[in-house]
Amino acid sequence: MAVDVVIFTLVKDRLSWLLVEVKDGPFIGKWAFPGGLVRGPESVDEAAARELSERTGVNAGYLEQLYTFGKPERDPGTRAVSVSYMALVPLAQIRLNPGPKYSAAKWQKVNRLPVLAYDHTQVARLALQRLRAKVQYTNIVCHLLPREFTLGEMQRVYEIILRRSLDRRNFRKKILALGLLTPLRRQKIGPHRPATLYAFRQRRPMVIEVL
Repeated sequence: MAVDVVIFTLVKDRLSWLLVEVKDGPFIGKWAFPGGLVRGPESVDEAAARELSERTGVNAGYLEQLYTFGKPERDPGTRAVSVSYMALVPLAQIRLNPGPKYSAAKWQKVNRLPVLAYDHTQVARLALQRLRAKVQYTNIVCHLLPREFTLGEMQRVYEIILRRSLDRRNFRKKILALGLLTPLRRQKIGPHRPATLYAFRQRRPMVIEVL
């Protein structure tokens, strides 16, 4: 049994995921999502959390099981059943580490995906669909935002993920009515007028109607 983890973050206002270069086997030199075999006493959830920590240095974040892939032809080198996961991590917390089993690691924009090893193109499609669906009815966007942010920055994250513009007034009204945020006694100073900073009241997964 193995796990594969699709790790999302925002890099320069672009939704991106972490790819690693395969070092050995039939897909040597190809790019894939990080993953590996489940070790002795581990559960699949623990193996996915370990892979996330080893590749990014992040020990806490959003991690969700997606689907189990088990077609015999998915890996020509061995019979491998893999449980895929989706993870969300703010870029500021990440320290990339390809480790000894990969040649390199890089952030890749989701709209510029190369041909991937194994069946990871299918994994990518599923992960992106799940992310775009869940940001509309849960609070998981909190895992891509810093601890403090403006409503404009929050709206921008939604627009990046959903690939569409949102009405500013309606967005602010809906988000504030949900009671998810705490206004802080600080403002962000920038090229425009100062903006109130907010923080999430809690960062555990919640089902809500955001959009």
